[in-house]
Amino acid sequence: MNPLDAVGLIPLMEHTTGRPEIVIGLLDGPVATTHPDLLSANLHQLAGSKESTSTQVSSSACLHGTFVAGILGAQRGSSAPAICPGCTLVVRPIFLETSAASGQMPSATTETLAAAIIETMEAGARILNLSVALAQPSTRGEGALEEALDYAVSRGVIPVAAAGNQGTLGSTAITRHPWVLPVVACDLHGRPLHTSNLGHSLGRRGLMAPGEDITSLGSHGSPLTFSGTSAATPFVTGAIALLWSAFPAASAAEVQYAVTHASTPRRSTVVPPLLNAWGAYHRMKASVRR
Repeated sequence: MNPLDAVGLIPLMEHTTGRPEIVIGLLDGPVATTHPDLLSANLHQLAGSKESTSTQVSSSACLHGTFVAGILGAQRGSSAPAICPGCTLVVRPIFLETSAASGQMPSATTETLAAAIIETMEAGARILNLSVALAQPSTRGEGALEEALDYAVSRGVIPVAAAGNQGTLGSTAITRHPWVLPVVACDLHGRPLHTSNLGHSLGRRGLMAPGEDITSLGSHGSPLTFSGTSAATPFVTGAIALLWSAFPAASAAEVQYAVTHASTPRRSTVVPPLLNAWGAYHRMKASVRR
């Protein structure tokens, strides 16, 4: 089964490729903007910190950023899902570059992430894709992050965040914020991956999306296959971007409610429901008619 079909994205993608005024903030590694399947993308890369500038196309940070960018903004017909190529991607690098051979997943400090959230929103982002793990947690950093996410509430910006891949019960400094939409990774049958974090706040406010053996763009030019919540998160981000493109006058709260309540009524469980993008479209359509 196609992962796009598993979450009702195919008919929504046939309806729209997205609007350029729907701006997605991609807080991730730097993106290989010269990739052939990204040359036509509406992609702008903010400077970020000096350490986050792309100098190593083979670094884990650049591989990760390019992979996630491909799920969202690659040209249709490429090896990537290419959910919303008509939308605008604003890339704010936040990961230090390390060798892909090191086996380390890229991460960012809470202070770096908080600053990047503010900068990306100031650059016009209406949705934030946070396929990110946190390093070096601190009370001061978590306070700054909470303030940045509170600012997203006031701006009507929707943060979509990876639940994490530690296979534990609980939330993170990102996903515990009540406005954040956390994403759990699942297989194509809707079963959560054993590595994906679960928890009551995730089950109450979040969604599941495909995160097993997802193929997207590699920074070298060859496709890359990857598993985890980082891969699952942009499926939800892309669905929100397409919904907002189809209903540009909708508020952030209306879009977020539609995408999180598209199927059966939510239950009190540690496992969130599966993304249903086409169901969310019909919920939005019915709401607009009223």
